[in-house]
Amino acid sequence: MANKCVNVQVKLSDTRGDFNRMVKRFIKKVKKEKIIDTYRERRFYEKPSDKKRREKRRAQRKTGAK
Repeated sequence: MANKCVNVQVKLSDTRGDFNRMVKRFIKKVKKEKIIDTYRERRFYEKPSDKKRREKRRAQRKTGAK
């Protein structure tokens, strides 16, 4: 799988000079791009069989099937 390079940028002028608003907008953009989630997933190696098992459990939880 190819690594996707993502640049997230927020300018102070875009937020009318409000630093707190700029930080909130930056966090929102990072969450939208799923940068933190990707980092947490790739932090440690996960065997393909474990990955499949995790995905299968999550799918079952979503559908409510047992």
